[in-house]
Amino acid sequence: MFQAALDVDVVDGPVPVILFAMAALAIGVLVVRRPTRPWLLRLGIATGVGLAAAVATWLVCVRWLNLFGESLGFGNYAWVAAGLVGIAIAFASLGRRPVWRTVVAVGAVPVFFLAAAVGINANYGLNRTVGSVLAIAASKPLTLAPPPQTSGGYDSQLWKHWTPPADMPSRGLIGTATIPSTTSGFRARDAGIYLPPAARVKDPPPLPLVVMMMGQPGNPDPEPIAEVLDRYAATHHGLAPVVVVPDQLGNPYNDTLCMDTPRLGRAETYVAADVVAWAAAHLPVTHDHRFWTAAGYSNGGLCALAFTVDHPDVFSHILDISGEEFPGAEHPDATLHDAFGGDSAAYEASKPLVKLRHFAHPGTTAIFTACRDDPGYHHVALKAKAAATGAGIDTAFVDLESGGHGRGALMGGLDGGVRLLYPILGLERPRVEQGVLLGAQ
Repeated sequence: MFQAALDVDVVDGPVPVILFAMAALAIGVLVVRRPTRPWLLRLGIATGVGLAAAVATWLVCVRWLNLFGESLGFGNYAWVAAGLVGIAIAFASLGRRPVWRTVVAVGAVPVFFLAAAVGINANYGLNRTVGSVLAIAASKPLTLAPPPQTSGGYDSQLWKHWTPPADMPSRGLIGTATIPSTTSGFRARDAGIYLPPAARVKDPPPLPLVVMMMGQPGNPDPEPIAEVLDRYAATHHGLAPVVVVPDQLGNPYNDTLCMDTPRLGRAETYVAADVVAWAAAHLPVTHDHRFWTAAGYSNGGLCALAFTVDHPDVFSHILDISGEEFPGAEHPDATLHDAFGGDSAAYEASKPLVKLRHFAHPGTTAIFTACRDDPGYHHVALKAKAAATGAGIDTAFVDLESGGHGRGALMGGLDGGVRLLYPILGLERPRVEQGVLLGAQ
């Protein structure tokens, strides 16, 4: 029963509709009454207080403390204002006759709060279940068969030579796995795993590996990339990369800076050493690193870029979806003080776009994606693309019309990025000529 509660969808389906209906009914019951002058004055004051509280919340949390590193957008501000106005009206209704109005007012407060929270969460669309919102990941351990023995070679024309067996499943499989932090000692949550249809047959071919990292705060959730890859696999004879979604945070609210740090642990070593070693030993993936990709969204996009720049012998391709520009970009002053002891030169040297000035590894590919209605991250993506191009990396930019900095950006970036990766990874007829990624927008 507990697991069923965690799996409740809070983006689509009946739960948000019921909650919004309850909030609308509650505000109607509290507001609609005989319009006496005292009540209208009380109602006006409550509305003003709620709006003032919303403005104060914006000033403190966004403008002053910069808790989110960016503007939250009109839709989210509207939900904050609506929730606080509703709560203020509920408080204004306390002690009013008849007694049932007080009862409704008390019950309405959590309803208004939850409705606003669910509305804001739906705007982003990333945390789709109760468990995801609460950062409680369900453990769904996969039973993994020993991978086939491989000499390290990879069929770069797998799209041409692969014939799926008749009993191949039509869809991929997702689950979780505990990846030991043997080298790093990093305390990570269970990783998400995606096995495409071609990996679920008796003798699977070695497949490309994608290490995908989600944002912060966030969870190592394989469902978004699994949804996209299942769609591509359906039109490519079941072929898709094997995906590991490791936890580069340790805690959903930690920003480990995509680095090894004394305070937050060795997140970089965990991903670039422990995770990939475990994947090579336990999953049906090629050992040819030319077909390994680091991918990520937001904070994970920064990690994908940083880990590839620092470990070009591990990852050859980057899919950076609305990625941050540099470690601690949302709070650079605090990061400079806490992580670098005030050493601005060391902080500058840690930034991937700075490291790209000295990067020289032919065969590396970088795909950057961002939405035009997310101007800050759109600018960062264009800046990163220019830096990667200057380093001699084959680059592409997937320019999305809309999607903000939420699920639209993630799914659009995955779809556009995977489309470009398929021929590079040997899963589709090549579309690369003279170092240019064809089909890039």
